[in-house]
This record gives sequence, C-alpha cells and structure tokens, in this order.
Amino acid sequence: MKNKMNIYRQIQHHIDLIIVFTQKDLKLRYKNSFLGYFWSVAHPVVYALIFYVAFKLIVRVPIENYALFLVCGLFPWQWFANSVGASPMIFFGNAQIIKKINFPRNIIPLALVLHDMIHFILAIPVIIAFVLYSGHKPYFFWFIGIPVLVIGQFCIIYGICLIISTLNIFFRDLERLTIIFINILFYATPVFYSEKMIPERYMFILKLNPMALFLINWRNLFLEGTLRLDYTMLSFFYGILFLGVGVLIYRKLSWRFAEVL
Repeated sequence: MKNKMNIYRQIQHHIDLIIVFTQKDLKLRYKNSFLGYFWSVAHPVVYALIFYVAFKLIVRVPIENYALFLVCGLFPWQWFANSVGASPMIFFGNAQIIKKINFPRNIIPLALVLHDMIHFILAIPVIIAFVLYSGHKPYFFWFIGIPVLVIGQFCIIYGICLIISTLNIFFRDLERLTIIFINILFYATPVFYSEKMIPERYMFILKLNPMALFLINWRNLFLEGTLRLDYTMLSFFYGILFLGVGVLIYRKLSWRFAEVL
C-alpha cells in the first residue's frame, strides 16, 4: 500500500511539473503580446495567402479550392515546425533549472510539444470555419479522427524533439542541421501541392515521410470525413518508432546533462 502511495505521489509530481513548464511556455509566448492567440492563427493563414497567390494565381496549380487545401495542411505543419524548430535549444534555455533541481529532464521537451499542441487544438475551430464557409458539410467522424491524429502526431513530434534536444547538447551542429532538415522536409511534404501530383513511381518516398502521411490524413478528415487506414497505421508505427528511439537516447545520455550544460 505504501509503495502504491509513493508511485501515485511521484506520478502526481510529474504531472504538476508538466503543467508548470507548459504554463511557463504559454506565459512567455504571450508576454507583452496584445494580440496573443491571434498570432498562432495568423502565421499559417498568411502563408496560405502567399502560397495561394504564388501557386494558384500565378503558377495556376490544378487544385480545386486551393485556399482551403492550404489551410488544412499548414496548420498541422506549423505544429511540427514550431516544436521541432525550438527543440535544439530547449535544454539550454532551462540549464539553470536542470543544474539546480533533480527531476525528469524529458518533461521539458514534453511541455514544449504540449504547448504547441494546445495552440493547434485551439486552431482547429478556425480550420473547421474555413471548411464550412467553403461549402463543405460537417462530419461526425471528426470527433473520432481528430483525437486519433492529434495523439499520433504528438507521439512522433515528441519523439523527434527528444532526439534532437538530447543530441544537440553534445553535438551543437545539430541546431543548424535541424533548420535545414525542416526546410527540406517542408518541400518534401505535400503542404502546398497534392500527393496526387506525385508520379506513381515516387510514391514510396512519400510513405517514408511521416508528416506527409499525417497531412494527407488531416486533409481527408477535414474535407471528406475519412482517414486512410494504411496511412494511419503507418504513421502510428513511425510515432512509436521515433518515440522509442527518443526515450532510448535520452536514457543513455541524460545523466550527463548537468555537467555538459
């Protein structure tokens, strides 16, 4: 009974730490910001406008309702890009706490991903508003599909962030490589173009990109109320894989954090 109480207290302590770190990130993000939440929505909408002008009005890509197509892809992508882009320096930004207090350090990147996940969830009504305004009907399957994709995308983003944030403490070049990686992956992911435009012989490459699978499923969910089962299963496999690798690397190297930082 005593052991169970200790485990319960430890779990409660970890939950409290996650909440504290997440709240801290939210307060820092909106500190002295008058518009606050608006900026989280404005960023992908502005990018959607830029891509719409460039690729619909000038290049004239053959995609129907291109503005909605962009919105459904850019919001999930922003969550990934924001979390992964901030992950290399997340431990350095909390170095003083890491050196002074003994707690599970993986809570710090976890709070980072949760912070961006909250912003994405709060942006979902904006996506739905675009969908309904464009003449699409609401789907009951949203209530099932949205939590499924949020959980899957959370796993893969947290796994990648844990890998990058841990390794960057020992290999500082990873910070710059991460920026390059995000930029390359953006163009390799069907954010502003459709997967249907990719030649069939190159489709296997698309399936090696977890974010491509998620973005395709997000669009299918919002616009058609469906999920591709094969893409969903494969993306969850990637999520478990990256999460497992991230936990393994963190456990191997976390004991050296305080001395290196």
